[in-house]
Amino acid sequence: MIKRSVLKGLVLALALTVAGCATLPSPEAMRAAVAGFELPRSAEPDKVLVYVVRPNELGMIVRFNVFVGDQEPASEMGYTRGGQYIHFSMPPGKNRLFSKAENTAELEIDARGGEVVYLQQEPAMGLLFARNSMFRIEELPGKYLVKTLKPGTMLKPGK
Repeated sequence: MIKRSVLKGLVLALALTVAGCATLPSPEAMRAAVAGFELPRSAEPDKVLVYVVRPNELGMIVRFNVFVGDQEPASEMGYTRGGQYIHFSMPPGKNRLFSKAENTAELEIDARGGEVVYLQQEPAMGLLFARNSMFRIEELPGKYLVKTLKPGTMLKPGK
């Protein structure tokens, strides 16, 4: 027989998983929602502006730290929790980005100066904490998510 505390834990884990699933509205609804919306920051001609969004609430209290170039403390740009976004500038060209939770997700992007890049962090159940992956998303869902999420902790957002 399953103990009551174990059963409560399983029900809570299932509820968090279901509540954490984020779905986007239709492209038409997203276009209408972002019509006239100005991003919190615009790209500079000689830099790439990166927005990292984390719309999923799963593991919401676990920080997903974002680094550019390497994983040294000086390279940390900021971190998100569930339902948040961060933004920062980086040099144009190829850059390696890291998103650290229980694991470290790695992504290389190649972008030109003046370009805005949107990345999404996706949590998953880990052994002790939330795990994560990171991938590039298109402008429309990226802009929509920036509009609907709260700012995370930005250590180096730029000017």
